[in-house]
Order: sequence, then C-alpha cells, then structure tokens
Amino acid sequence: MLDNTLSGRTGPTCTSQKGGRAIERATTVVIGAGHAGLAASHFLSGRSIDHLVLERGEVANSWRYERWDSLRLLTPNWQSRLPGYQYSGPDPDGYMTMPEVVEFIERFAEISRAPVRTGTAVTSLERTTDGYRVVTDHGEIDCRTVVIASGACNLPSVPQVAEALPPEIEQVTPFGYRGPDQLPDGGVLVVGASATGVQLAAELARSGRPVTLSVGEHVRMPRLYRGRDVLWWMDACGVWDERYDQIEDLTRARKLPSPQLVGTPERSTLDLTTLAAMGVELVGRLATVRDGRALFSGGLRNVLSLADLKLGRLLDTFDEWARENGRDAEVGPPERFEPTPTPASARLQLDLRSGEIRTIVWATGFHPDYRWLHVPVLDPKGNLRHDGGVVDSPGMYALGLPVLRRRRSTFIHGIENDAREVIDHLAGYLAGGSS
Repeated sequence: MLDNTLSGRTGPTCTSQKGGRAIERATTVVIGAGHAGLAASHFLSGRSIDHLVLERGEVANSWRYERWDSLRLLTPNWQSRLPGYQYSGPDPDGYMTMPEVVEFIERFAEISRAPVRTGTAVTSLERTTDGYRVVTDHGEIDCRTVVIASGACNLPSVPQVAEALPPEIEQVTPFGYRGPDQLPDGGVLVVGASATGVQLAAELARSGRPVTLSVGEHVRMPRLYRGRDVLWWMDACGVWDERYDQIEDLTRARKLPSPQLVGTPERSTLDLTTLAAMGVELVGRLATVRDGRALFSGGLRNVLSLADLKLGRLLDTFDEWARENGRDAEVGPPERFEPTPTPASARLQLDLRSGEIRTIVWATGFHPDYRWLHVPVLDPKGNLRHDGGVVDSPGMYALGLPVLRRRRSTFIHGIENDAREVIDHLAGYLAGGSS
C-alpha cells in the first residue's frame, strides 16, 4: 500500500512562499488515484511531465470502501487491463471481486511508480493567472494543468420523493449497503433496475426477504450469447469503439443505465425474467410518494417491450458481424430470448405505512461531487462541460467519465486510449500548440 509520500521521479519541482505559507509547484496535478488517475500518471511519466496524483483516501478508494461485499466486476478478467498491465491469472473468463480489483489497481500504481499522495483531500480548485491553484487539507499546489479523475460515481442520486417517505421506512443507498443482514426484517422495495438494482434485488430475494423492484428504463443483456460472453461480442464487433463525436445523441448515451449484468462463477444471466422467477415483484417506475403511498407508473409493459426490442437489435448487430467476418463457425448458432413476462396486473401503488415494506434501497444511479471545483465549467445540471475530456477551461482535463471519448470509456479497459489521447492534448497545450 502506498503511503502519503511521493514515489517515482515526477513529483513537484519547487516550492514558493506566499503570505507566510509554502506553496508547492508542479506542472500537472491529477485529482484521484483510481484507475483513471493512475492511467493519466502513466502517460504523463512517459512524456516526462512532472506531476502529482492526489487521493483523498487510499489508492482505488471507491473500489475499496464504496461497494457492497458480494459485488464483482461486470467485465470478464481478460478485459481487465491498464496501460502496460493486464490480468494474468488462472481464470480469464471469471469476474474480479472487489478485493481483487483493489489489488489489481494497487499493483498498477506500484509498477508504474505513480507519484501518489494518499490521504490528501482536495478542498478547492481555482484558476490563477498562469494555471490553477489546488488547495488540499495538507497545503496548496500551483500547477499549469490539472486532470480531474475523481470519478463519476462519488455520490448516490436519491430522488426528492425520498423526503416524503414515512419515518419508519429505512432508506439505504448502494454506498451504505454491505449485505442483507444489515437491513431490518421484512419487505424491501428496490428502486432502479440497472445493474446495481437487479443485483441487489436478487441478493435480497435469496436472503428470504420479499422484494419489490421498481423498474424504469433499463438495458437487458444475456451474460452469454452464442457461447461467448456478451461483452466479447461488444468488443469484437466494435460497438465499444464508437467515438463520442460519432454518436448522434451524446447526452443520452452518457446517461444510459448500466446493462443488467452480473459477474458470477456460473456466468449466469440476471434479468427481469430471472428475478420474476425468483419471486421478485415487478412494478413500474416510482412516480411519487403521497400520503404514505408509493405511486408507480402504469407504463411497465411499454418499458419492458422497449428493452426487449433493443436487445433484439443488438443481437442482430452481433449476428451480422459474425456473418460478414466469417466467424459463424467458431460460435454457436444465433439465439433469441423470450420477451420479458409482463405481470398480469402490476401494482400501481403500495402503502408504505402497512408494514409490508420496511426498507427502500435507492439504486437510482450516481453523480460526481464537484463541490470543491470553483472554476465555471459546470453545466446547469452539474456536469463538466468538456469535449472528449478537454474541459472548457484552458489546461483543464477530465478522465473516467461515461462515454468520455468512446463507448468503452465507462470500463477499466477503456481508460488506456482515453488517457493517452487526453495527455497528448495536455502535452500539446504545455508546448504552446494544439493537439
């Protein structure tokens, strides 16, 4: 484990005094020591650009402390790779546990000799006449350029209707959830049906609790298709290679929910059909809470049909790629899956004062935390304004955000090309040119 001192040879070059306090100087400061920040450091070192990587906690902090106990990566191990480093264990088709992810990222930090300072929280980032001032709880650093790699999932997104819940209902987010045993006995309402929601609903149902799942827009996927992991198909046929500047509706692409997948040794599919067979009750999107009652949208059938339609189109893309590239013989025959069964009469409301539901789990997504960012680069919804990671402020960059430069940007294996290209642009900026 790295301590809060510098490693490597690319740390700050000097300090200065201002108002009686020492201010360090570095060419570049990277904020965040997850896989994105460490990838940025790798390419900065390759260009001999002196820099610091600041981390509020430990290396891979969010993977270490902000995930539930049973979580595994959605991507198979053979896809786990960072610049110059990749998985080399005995189970390439398996899925890493969270301790294994932490170990993987820690090892990358060590072999890349990243100049990481752990336990150093950034409290303010402001523009100066020649760059930026980064204020931390351990001092100040002036730099010409800054890379924000603090992540897209710093805070859970909890809808405002949560404030209207009866006080006896316990509310939990994925950040606070560790396992079923921590919840009170009784029924659970899980709100949200992306990867997080379906995984938690399944785990809670297996624990013996009655589970109701509130379903909104979602992305249905099988774990295996024609004998290969569905993410093998995504990788092989180039779906993930689509660039951000080729996507017709980029804003929507960046908001798409994560696909309904789970990483298990059995490589099993986890979708709404599976959950219904486990006894999970499906209801529509949570619309509001009124007088102690949760009210659900009546559009569940349409939501399920749309997800089934999109799955069919995706499988058509895979089949077409296999035919055109002569790969049909090495994979199984084309498959199609039964439509998601629609409940005969999905409930439109649920009395939260009856005792039927004791806990609500908000699996309603996440958002970044930019409260420390005092540069006017956020849009009205609190998102960074950037063009492929080049932020709308000279010398400021971002990494680790959804569909930053490609559809694969969201995943660990998608950071290498993103980081290389962003740091290329940064180096061009430092040289006084353009990239």
